[in-house]
Amino acid sequence: METRIGLIGIVVEKKEAAGKLNSILHDYSEYIVGRMGIPYHQRNVSVISVVIDASTDVISSLSGKLGMIDGVSIKTVYSKLPKKEAADDKNE
Repeated sequence: METRIGLIGIVVEKKEAAGKLNSILHDYSEYIVGRMGIPYHQRNVSVISVVIDASTDVISSLSGKLGMIDGVSIKTVYSKLPKKEAADDKNE
């Protein structure tokens, strides 16, 4: 299966959305490379970036679920080149 690196930018505008957001991220934890969250107290929001290495279907699924949470805005960026399949790597 080909995978891509994706970056999901998340702005949490309602604190009560955090539980649902963290639950969804936990469900996809096997694909998450790293996560950084920054509370922005002056604007009463939190900004989170999530780096994911997965198929485009998995990244789209995660993005869609996060985007449906009330009080959460997201934007996803994909790498241009897919990672080669593991079998291809062995033949080089």
